[in-house]
Amino acid sequence: MVARPSPAGSREAGFTYVGLVFFVAILGLVGAATLKVDSLLRRAAAEQDLLEIGAEFSEALRSYAAATPRGYPTAPPTLQDLLKDPRFPGTRRHLRKIFVDPVTGKDEWGIVYQGDKIGVLAVYSLSRAQPLKVANFDARFLNFENKEHLSEWKFTATGQGVSVTAPNNVTPPGTPAPLFPAPGMAPAPGAPPAAPPEQPAQPEPEAEPPAEPEEPPAQPEQSEEAEPEPNPPPADPAPVEPPQPVER
Repeated sequence: MVARPSPAGSREAGFTYVGLVFFVAILGLVGAATLKVDSLLRRAAAEQDLLEIGAEFSEALRSYAAATPRGYPTAPPTLQDLLKDPRFPGTRRHLRKIFVDPVTGKDEWGIVYQGDKIGVLAVYSLSRAQPLKVANFDARFLNFENKEHLSEWKFTATGQGVSVTAPNNVTPPGTPAPLFPAPGMAPAPGAPPAAPPEQPAQPEPEAEPPAEPEEPPAQPEQSEEAEPEPNPPPADPAPVEPPQPVER
């Protein structure tokens, strides 16, 4: 006679299978969340490294400009000139090495040139990823807030993140012309003519007050208690000689 399985045993096996499925699902979600958190932490660390490397580039550009004699271009022709300055007979370095981009993993960098590639003005990452850090930047990094791509973090010599303008007051292509341009720049088409600068009002000369009459010098006051000086005693009269007799 064959023993049949009890209904209670089959129900217990079914609950065990369902619990195992839920456990595997929860374990998968936890693993996926852990991987995502780890990826975000790695990405945040890479962005922090990018900022520090960018600060190194900025300091090298500033050092190169500071060592430039008067009358010569202050921007290096290439990044290699930062490794060994060809303007000096000895070995003079402004940068230790060409760093690897911690985001892309390559030693290739975007460069903002002055004019027709005659000088390096800024260095930036070639990554088009959206940055995780959008606020609370260090004071060294200006205008880095709320950027859409990491390639918009441009590191310059005169202040990291400052927008780079073309030489001779020429507006880069694609940049809208300002309605009120700076002195020396051509006004935008259709912009109202700039009003002439107001002359500062000259202060009216103040009237000099009339001269006060000079007071006579004060006479020294005589003391009331001063005693009059005694008159000198009269001089003794000269003695009169008796008349001499006349001889006949």
